[in-house]
Amino acid sequence: MIEIIVYLCTRKTVNKPITMARIKQIGPGQMTSGTVGGLVYVKGKNGVTYVRSTPIMPAKVYKSPAAKKRQALFKMIQMHLRYHLPTLRNTFVHEGSGSPSNGYFKRNNTALREALDTLSECMVSGEVVTINDIEAAICAYAAENPDKICIASLNGFEEVFLTGEWPDIINLQAKRGSRTVTIPVT
Repeated sequence: MIEIIVYLCTRKTVNKPITMARIKQIGPGQMTSGTVGGLVYVKGKNGVTYVRSTPIMPAKVYKSPAAKKRQALFKMIQMHLRYHLPTLRNTFVHEGSGSPSNGYFKRNNTALREALDTLSECMVSGEVVTINDIEAAICAYAAENPDKICIASLNGFEEVFLTGEWPDIINLQAKRGSRTVTIPVT
């Protein structure tokens, strides 16, 4: 028998409330994630554990053409994030319990989806899409829309946008004063 002591909180979304709980204690032992009584719990940062109910979705939600396109887009964006992860750790601030790559994704999600739209159709049709294809599509989109994809956003510094190919060095200018920070792109 596992005893769960929780603090419930409800967050209002567009149409329905989402109930999540912050777990104070889960019986004996150390687990990072699992299920207890139909609830999924995940250990977050700083030892904080969150619990939520398991969603039950019909299979058609995952097998429709629109769903396959969404999955392909997400997979390509994840490849792009993984490729630039060392740089993103230095060019985006850590927000709350999220990571710098989550901040980059949140800031550029719409632009990345627009840039990779045609590639997602190729991926759904069975073609192999490499990281070079993904980077070329994003760079081409950035050349046409130089103010859409933010590659550096740190507190106290001007934002830097991608205007074509990823630069070898990102120079951040302070909003006040003449301070400059140089970040090498790895």
